[in-house]
Amino acid sequence: MFGALSDPTRRALLSAIAAHPAATATELAAELPISRQAVVKHLGALTDAGLLDRTRAGREVRYKFTPAPLSDAVDWMTAVGGEWDERLAVLRRKLG
Repeated sequence: MFGALSDPTRRALLSAIAAHPAATATELAAELPISRQAVVKHLGALTDAGLLDRTRAGREVRYKFTPAPLSDAVDWMTAVGGEWDERLAVLRRKLG
């Protein structure tokens, strides 16, 4: 997931889809200075990371933001941050 979010184009796509659910790759490409094929490739990376759901409607594929992986990442970062806070407090006590 972090790899998918490391690209600024992917972050822009994710923001656009969060603001306008059920967007198609063609609709999204119209708003960006890259080709539709490039948009589809980025959407695939976001989908593989679990950040998007795809729904086929006839010939169109529509994308919807799925925030659950972000919540999982925030929970993990909070836990790791708490562990580091404890380690730094121990270090301060030993050095102080």
